[in-house]
Amino acid sequence: MGSLFSPKMPALPPVQPLPEPPSVSDEEKARIASEQAAMERKRKGRKSTILTGPLGVEEEATIEKKTLLGE
Repeated sequence: MGSLFSPKMPALPPVQPLPEPPSVSDEEKARIASEQAAMERKRKGRKSTILTGPLGVEEEATIEKKTLLGE
């Protein structure tokens, strides 16, 4: 009985076409590319300073004990 009294869904409006992308000059493209390259270099620089991974320290630990004083 619920479908008998439920309102009908209205028709969807027509889809509008996407607008044209703005025209970008060659100088602007070069500037954007250099900014993106600089951001990538900065990102790699920070990432290389992290010495641990998701599972902890990745290097092998040195497990040597001194046997005599001074060694």
